[in-house]
Amino acid sequence: MATSRSVARALRYLESGKNLAGSACGVVGLGLTVTGVAGTYWPVVVAGLYGAGALIAPPERPAPPEPRGPSQQLDGIRERFGRLREYVAEVDLPDPAEGRLAELMELYGALLAPGWVADVLAADPESVHALSRAIGLDVPECVDTYNRTRWWTRLTPGGESPERHLERQLSLLREEAERLTADLREAEARRQQTHTTYLEERGQHS
Repeated sequence: MATSRSVARALRYLESGKNLAGSACGVVGLGLTVTGVAGTYWPVVVAGLYGAGALIAPPERPAPPEPRGPSQQLDGIRERFGRLREYVAEVDLPDPAEGRLAELMELYGALLAPGWVADVLAADPESVHALSRAIGLDVPECVDTYNRTRWWTRLTPGGESPERHLERQLSLLREEAERLTADLREAEARRQQTHTTYLEERGQHS
């Protein structure tokens, strides 16, 4: 195994810009040797020119990372969604908010479930971004701020209820998720209508 890695590194160096530049300078040194300029010190001249060429060669640029495809993006969102599920399962929420959160999580899970629905979602970058933001930021922030505010409210009662804020936040997120779902459904409806129109036009010209 170690030998294979060593061979791979050696092959990469042979193809590198540093080796090519050093080899070009080494060829110049051989030319000086043939013409008698280098004299008896030709090995030192050739090695020195090779080393100089390798040093002045520009460093190799690392290969740019491969762009993440839609399916890879959804895989990342699914991982965060799984962690979010584990987190909210351990949080004590009031019954109304807990019910709204459960409905919201069910809707997110249905959108992210592998299959044709997820394929439709992946084709809409804005929807992917909105879902990623909600799962990775919005829902955790709702729960975190509720827990912290509730702690302070216990010390100094009064003011607006943290429960009310939490319920409102979860309702807004549910509305956003429903709009997202409606947009995806509308896109599929337009796709169906487009195919109907295509078949009708094709029938007229057949």
